[in-house]
Amino acid sequence: MRENYNGDQNYVTGMSDKKMKRKPTHITNKRPFRFYDNRQKYLSFVNTCDEKWVVAERAAQELPHIQPTPPAFRLFDAGMGDGTLLSHLLRAMHRRFPTIPFYVVGKEISLEDIRLSLEKIPDRFVEHPASVIILTNLYYAEAPWLMPRDADTAAALNWLEVSLEGDSAHGFGEQLRSVDKALVDGWQVRASETTGNPLYVKPTVMVIYRKDQRFLLDGVIPRKGQAGKGNYDLAVISQPWRARMGADFKVRKVLAPLVKSLAPGGRAITIQSAGRDPGVELVQKIWPEENPFRVHRKELIKTLTAHLGSEARHFKFNPGTDATSLFRYRMHTLPDEISESIGTSTLFAAWNAAIYVSQIEDERLEPVVSSGEYLEATSQILQKYNGLWFNDEAFTVSRKRDQSRSSTG
Repeated sequence: MRENYNGDQNYVTGMSDKKMKRKPTHITNKRPFRFYDNRQKYLSFVNTCDEKWVVAERAAQELPHIQPTPPAFRLFDAGMGDGTLLSHLLRAMHRRFPTIPFYVVGKEISLEDIRLSLEKIPDRFVEHPASVIILTNLYYAEAPWLMPRDADTAAALNWLEVSLEGDSAHGFGEQLRSVDKALVDGWQVRASETTGNPLYVKPTVMVIYRKDQRFLLDGVIPRKGQAGKGNYDLAVISQPWRARMGADFKVRKVLAPLVKSLAPGGRAITIQSAGRDPGVELVQKIWPEENPFRVHRKELIKTLTAHLGSEARHFKFNPGTDATSLFRYRMHTLPDEISESIGTSTLFAAWNAAIYVSQIEDERLEPVVSSGEYLEATSQILQKYNGLWFNDEAFTVSRKRDQSRSSTG
């Protein structure tokens, strides 16, 4: 999930203020603008492009390199979004490790995305009963250990357990829908007075497992105040930041704490937009100097290595080559949609995807949309490339195996 991350707090796409009949009392007209306030753009992008599926397939390529140790395979999803990537990856994990218990943590601050994610996981508990799935709104420096860093905040940790009864996906789905009141309470946010970014009101952890697996999973299910192991076999870090932020910021606030949470032999795969694709070409037809993707994966690794200092010797850094690191995802179109006359809905979807990936703010969009010039530009790009596609790039960091299975935050 793409995030606009600022300081120790982060923003994940939430309900657009424009869609609400009245503004929440904690939001003022002076609130700083944030690109991801528009949930309609997010949902349109997610449902018209296959990025989440392609990223999940790329993340699944890391599984053959992982040798989990008892009591469970431990996965951290850094920015769970609507759960599409996670649900796909869990299927791939089951195929490779069908008998190993799963310990899965999904970090997400958006209530709406938590709801969407819960709709996708009931069948996972049927195919892979020995699963513990944990949802949390904690920050990157906290979420891997399920514990706020501040002592007072930790004392107020909102710890929820959902013990699912029965053995059917339908029944599990009903039970997960019934916890909505607890979700609304646990995933409240307040806006930062300085950045406008939402901060959690209550630090919340929700632990979900099957009741009939409780005995088997006794050593896997985390306990409040005793969950600070880290030790992840795989961390998936997909689009976790604002593209225009500098390398130092991305490393300090996101990459470094997640890499430190890896177990010996554990791997972190990071995915970010790379540009140099028709999507950027479309944006540059309107704003010729636009270049949102300025921090290359190699610069991130260099900055991360410097930040880790002497700890860097415990890790292996693999930026890969463009041939191995770059991969492509597409906007869905029907075979006959790209023709001399392209439908308005297709033009809108393509334009939305391009400005979403390039993170163009609404205040810059208004004059362009009013003039209608974006429609001709979008049509030209779609016809030139017979569709629309985007480049992502991936790199991995792994912790060397010659260490005891322990980790600190």
